[in-house]
Amino acid sequence: MKVESDAMKRYYSEDVLEQESRLQRHFNIRLNFFFFSTFLIFTVMIVRLAILQFVEGPSLAEQGVDLKLKDVPLPPIRGTIYAAGGEKLAYSMSVQSLYITLQKDYSQSTERGKENRPEAIELAKKLKAAFDAHGDANEGALTLDEIIDALDLEYRKASGFEPRRIKMGLNSREIAYFLERKDQFPGIEVLEESVRYYDPDQVAVQTVGYMRKYANASTNLDFYKEIRASGESNPALQYTETEHVGYDGLELYYQNELRGKNGFKKIAVNSRNMVKGIPEWTAPEKGYDLHTTINKSVQLAAQQAITDQLKWLHSNRVSGKLHPDAKTGYAVAMEVETGNIVAMASMPDYDANVWQSGGISAEDWKRIENNYQNGTVTPISSGRSGHTFDSTVYLGSTVKPLSVLIGLNEGLFSANAQYNDKGIVYFGKNDSSSVRNSGRAAYGPMDPSKAIYKSSNAFMVDMVGKRLYRKYRSKGIEVWDEYMKEFGLGVSTGIDLPREFYGILDYRDEGESELARLVYASFGQQAKYTPLQLAQYTATLASRGKRMEPHLVSKITDSNGNVVKVFEPKVLNEVNFKKEHWDKVIAGMKTDVSAFNGFPYDFARKTGTSEQDYKGRKIDNGVFIAFAPREKPKLAVAVVVPEGGFGSTSAAPIARKIFEAYDWEYGLDGAPKKQGRKE
Repeated sequence: MKVESDAMKRYYSEDVLEQESRLQRHFNIRLNFFFFSTFLIFTVMIVRLAILQFVEGPSLAEQGVDLKLKDVPLPPIRGTIYAAGGEKLAYSMSVQSLYITLQKDYSQSTERGKENRPEAIELAKKLKAAFDAHGDANEGALTLDEIIDALDLEYRKASGFEPRRIKMGLNSREIAYFLERKDQFPGIEVLEESVRYYDPDQVAVQTVGYMRKYANASTNLDFYKEIRASGESNPALQYTETEHVGYDGLELYYQNELRGKNGFKKIAVNSRNMVKGIPEWTAPEKGYDLHTTINKSVQLAAQQAITDQLKWLHSNRVSGKLHPDAKTGYAVAMEVETGNIVAMASMPDYDANVWQSGGISAEDWKRIENNYQNGTVTPISSGRSGHTFDSTVYLGSTVKPLSVLIGLNEGLFSANAQYNDKGIVYFGKNDSSSVRNSGRAAYGPMDPSKAIYKSSNAFMVDMVGKRLYRKYRSKGIEVWDEYMKEFGLGVSTGIDLPREFYGILDYRDEGESELARLVYASFGQQAKYTPLQLAQYTATLASRGKRMEPHLVSKITDSNGNVVKVFEPKVLNEVNFKKEHWDKVIAGMKTDVSAFNGFPYDFARKTGTSEQDYKGRKIDNGVFIAFAPREKPKLAVAVVVPEGGFGSTSAAPIARKIFEAYDWEYGLDGAPKKQGRKE
């Protein structure tokens, strides 16, 4: 038993030693394999990193940059501006244009660009050959230099990834040629865009406005300066430097509505701002359409009436003399109940299509530089009279209805008060200053109505100017100013046009005494206002105190004709005077005007002849206001003819033709006369 036990012990002992030896050998093998594998893995990694760094690195880096995306705006088709009858005053026509997006760097400022430059010149030559072969023979052919300039190889106008417009207005042959050979012209695209056209009849051109390139507008107009400074990130709202934008008139005031929203293409660009891959396109949204209150027939009648009257004044003696310096004229017709502007004439005018390219030639600019802005809302007007007078003139006697209203409302005199007009009135210290009636006329006894009818300066000075000063002393100027503003004189009318001028308020000039300023203001010689302000004042008289906001746009619609916005009549403020005061004043608005002989309606009117100083002598400006009919008035008209002489002779005939045109189209009694003629 003991022998067996010893044998077993030896057996087990030998087995353990063998096992340990075997395990040691396996461990050594595995350890060697681990070190070898680790060495092999690190060797592969080092080799791979070397390949990535020195072989594939530039390519992968470029591919990484290619993932940078750019949104390139595509300007939309601009909305249309319609006259009240549906006639197009401004509209955009679609044209096909050739664009090229550069595929390489061609700039002389880089080594690679210099190497590639000959390719760009060859491309330009191919383009010229295509235009010469397939373009319209009647159009001026593009020169090679013009094509190279359009390619903008030095990136002066746009970044490398932005398309360059080579030619606008391709014909069908050119379109077919380039579309069939896109492989021969890398980066070429035929894109639809728009050209702005204006009614060749020149309808209210300064009111409609014009367009210029955004690059110019954004350095000159605050509206676009703010847009540029905002750094707009939404590609649908971004502007391109070559895009045409509204620069004046309705084109500017309603720029956001007319423009619409960009389309844009999303493209990938490399480190040189060159395109890689296929772009994604988003279509533009057409701008909204404006439907104006301007009636084309009434507007053209107003324009023609001014032109004809100016010629008449040059060849017919008025008060014993010709008026060759009457070279400009302005008229505004405003509906009393709605505030709608049916005519806004600033003459002479011009053809706004001269701005079609977004700029203007030196020759065209010289021809229009004095008459391209709207003289009915700004003194920078349609030309200049012979002595450089602008459209803002003293109101003259047209202020007298308001002057009498102020006197009545302030209790300076009663509606039935009597005044003995001696033709001259004195004021100031020791009555050292005086004012006379026109023609030194003395009208004798008169009430407030007759004072307006006879246009008595003496009444206005004695009964209004001097008494207002005695009542308020130095505060009288503020009281006068407040009344003026309530009737739209010296404040914004609220018109939907840019750059409205508020007037020149001489009665605020402290160079004269408060008494003198109130005296001269009482008969219209102390403030200059625009024809539009004068029209709003007239409409406020007609409505007996409701100052309506004037509108040029009645509604806005989208491209499918759906109404986006409707402009309702708006009362800006209301002046509450006694009915008997209104009755008295309006009854006095019956000045004799031969130009209205035979006019079929009873109408309220007031002539004005404002004096303006020129190098020590006085020159007369013609002013006229009227509304018709006297009862239930429909239309208010204001006309200004600088250096035209008496308003009854120079301005009134223009107003008569405007009333007649309105009566034909709409009916001063509510029944359009053109309908009766058709029947």
